[in-house]
Amino acid sequence: MTKRRRHLAACFVRSQKNHTLIFTKENTIRNCSCSADIRDCDYCLANLMCNCKTVLLSTMEKTTYNSHLTIWFTDTSVLEMLLNFTRVWDLKLSFCGTTPLPAEYLAIWGLRKLRVNKIKGQFPEQSVTIYSSSNNEKENSLVVHSKDRQMLVYISFLDTSLFNGYSLLKSYSVENISSITEHFPSLLYSDVFSISGNNSYVVTFIY
Repeated sequence: MTKRRRHLAACFVRSQKNHTLIFTKENTIRNCSCSADIRDCDYCLANLMCNCKTVLLSTMEKTTYNSHLTIWFTDTSVLEMLLNFTRVWDLKLSFCGTTPLPAEYLAIWGLRKLRVNKIKGQFPEQSVTIYSSSNNEKENSLVVHSKDRQMLVYISFLDTSLFNGYSLLKSYSVENISSITEHFPSLLYSDVFSISGNNSYVVTFIY
């Protein structure tokens, strides 16, 4: 195989790489594997074009998403169950509901890039990059990696009220945090970080 053919074959494989789509519809959760992007909140097209299965709420478990994850949601309850303290690299959130969302905060491990689509695409898609990995970084180092004998941990806190109307997507990061509970004593989920170890946190607030 010539070099050009190998390059074209590699591009084809990358274009066919599946990504995960999760959406809620009529009190059910559908977990789909899609080889192409689906128009936001088009449930019929997703069921037609993707390989989808229904997942019971009682069987939902925390998992790690090491590829692109898209979630269509209408309220924060299911979103919290799917994302809170879940490890996700590349995330897209599309709001498919009509009722304004409360100001709740979700904690996401290892988030590198976030894209949001508000109110069924009435506003342009927005994105924010938290950090970029180097090309030689191992793909399985989702949340932490070694730095000066410390474990560097990325944690993002997402304000769900950002989906209410149009506003610019913003983020603010604080680095070199040795203790989240000491630096942010009023932060939710402080009990999760009460046990301190040899960690250095990068805390990002997305709003």
